[in-house]
Amino acid sequence: ALGTMSGSGSQEPPPSQAAEDGQQEAEQDWAAAKAFYDNLVTKRPRPGSAGGPGPKPQNAITVAVSSRALFDLVEERRIYEEHGVEKYVEYQQNNENVTLKPGPAFYFVKALEHVNARLLELYPDDEERFDIVLMTNNHAQVGVRLINSINHYGLTIERFCMTGGESPIGYLTAYLTNLYLSADSEKVQEAIEAGIASATMFTANKDVAYSDTQLRVAFDGDAVIFSDESEQIVKEQGLDRFFEHEQLNENKPLAQGPLKGFLEDLGRLQKKFYAKNERLNCPIRTYLVTARSAASSGARVLKTLRSWGLEIDEALFLAGAPKGPILVKIRPHIFFDDQMFHIEGAQKLGTIAAHVPYGVAQKYHKS
Repeated sequence: ALGTMSGSGSQEPPPSQAAEDGQQEAEQDWAAAKAFYDNLVTKRPRPGSAGGPGPKPQNAITVAVSSRALFDLVEERRIYEEHGVEKYVEYQQNNENVTLKPGPAFYFVKALEHVNARLLELYPDDEERFDIVLMTNNHAQVGVRLINSINHYGLTIERFCMTGGESPIGYLTAYLTNLYLSADSEKVQEAIEAGIASATMFTANKDVAYSDTQLRVAFDGDAVIFSDESEQIVKEQGLDRFFEHEQLNENKPLAQGPLKGFLEDLGRLQKKFYAKNERLNCPIRTYLVTARSAASSGARVLKTLRSWGLEIDEALFLAGAPKGPILVKIRPHIFFDDQMFHIEGAQKLGTIAAHVPYGVAQKYHKS
């Protein structure tokens, strides 16, 4: 998996000799784990050629997910932090056949795969669908447990990128990643700075049933879909000045935020369902859940979306009310917000939330 990346990205500078040896060792380990994976008897047809996955489909929407976002590795993480890497790897190897429990991104990934299955029925020859990459800086030996768990749940994750402690950012760029989800806020910050749509995943504090037939994605507005320009005015000059500014600029589209591209990807796929008369049966639904008030600052948001040619299925303007209760009704597989305050509120009521570390709000509460 390492070294067979597709897409083009910036070439990494050559690592030092020690790092190179480590890399080679990791690649050998990984080759062994990969061989094990390929020999597993699986009834599932794999995408790509009969011999395994082909190159990344030209129009695929690449979603990279870290192992700690996909699976619940809280206990394993504790072992790693308290006892070091050797004990951690040993624990993982001893538990190779113990299936990992779902992590915060698990149901989102399942929902992406359901959309893929529906697209495949309608457009058998088209490669415009989600391509899920497991991006992990784990030691390759841990790969066997990850693979066993992926097979146990019947997930179609063909691409593994095991970076053995190296930063994944170079790989994310090379994979032309459309969205990166991780449990590590520093890596997410690094990805956002590199211009990759990215968010830190948080587990919901309650078990909620998620839709199996419809991917539901909820977005906050400012500093998520849109830039943080309006957010800055709220923080620096207060709400009254903000309302005034938004009304004056009602016909001037907001600049784009870090997740605009992913919302566009979802919109493009929705249109493929609409083209086959599947609008009422579309397996993707998008929601804007914003603290803005519709009367005083909603028009600019809606006109901005219109100017981008984007339809969002539901726009909920909460005028400062908490987002948690509304999200309980929507039950999104993922909710993106730039403020930890909203993330925590959503989490408490059982919503899987993803923090987007972008814009002025980060200066006000570095959590």
